[in-house]
Amino acid sequence: MKEILTKIKEYDTILIHRHKNPDPDALGSQCGLRAILRANFPEKKIYAVGYDEPTLTYLAEMDQVELESGIRYLSIVCDTANTPRIDDDRWMQADYVIKIDHHPNDDAYGDLRLVEPDRSSASEIITDFALNHDLALNEEAARLLYGGIVGDTGRFLYPATSAQTLYLASKLAEFDFDRPALGREMTSFDMKVARLQGYVYENLEISENGAGRVLLSKEVLEKFNLRDAETSSIVGTPGSIRDVQSWAIFVEQADGHYRVRMRSKTVPINEIAKKHDGGGHALASGANSYSLEENEQIWQELQDNLEKK
Repeated sequence: MKEILTKIKEYDTILIHRHKNPDPDALGSQCGLRAILRANFPEKKIYAVGYDEPTLTYLAEMDQVELESGIRYLSIVCDTANTPRIDDDRWMQADYVIKIDHHPNDDAYGDLRLVEPDRSSASEIITDFALNHDLALNEEAARLLYGGIVGDTGRFLYPATSAQTLYLASKLAEFDFDRPALGREMTSFDMKVARLQGYVYENLEISENGAGRVLLSKEVLEKFNLRDAETSSIVGTPGSIRDVQSWAIFVEQADGHYRVRMRSKTVPINEIAKKHDGGGHALASGANSYSLEENEQIWQELQDNLEKK
């Protein structure tokens, strides 16, 4: 952490990145760090880059910036396990790259890495970084980082939630932002997503040993007038069923391949994800499937994985 702070002090221009298809922790860590650095280094040019995800603009919006040719700058990448998922390719031209993440460090990119897989979220890491180095926090930073922690802990329900997580969240809660309003925004969704949730319950297949799956085809998404990013809010839906222990949601993409969102209550599933062009946390991973046959393979592996427990 000290090395990171030293590098930040060296550069006048800093780009902060996060992963494509962002979730609250991606935006919370990215823009929370932006707020911290702007408050503590007002003389520096600090930008959060990437595209604006329409469903999450209530959290933060990106900076639209053109860099001068030949400028030296630092890129900090938050909450991104591997390089193909980094939003905004300008990190590749950066003078120096720092990775701050809580996913397994399978892709050890960057010149300097702060990777702590036991942490609940990248937002937790950045909160700890700020508090342990006497960096001033403000309401904006606290709101964003708190939102990131809440998002990646499932409102403090997931196993990665530790005593340290709760302590750091409590420190953020001391700031004067509207936590109930933020919570309502994070747990609310449009009627079309509610209808999709009903579709998931109606069409979820459950094996005898507690594996679950549902396929969301392009036709289904079109029927409900949803984009892939908008389906993220129903990823946890099968987990509310007592008999479901591990599950996969197969979301067909525009090019015909399937984005596979995988979750589990107790049995790790990230090794399955790694076999299929993906990865992630032990109990929350993502993969890619390139055929219906590969979908079936993943489904069988989910079932076999539960047999091993």
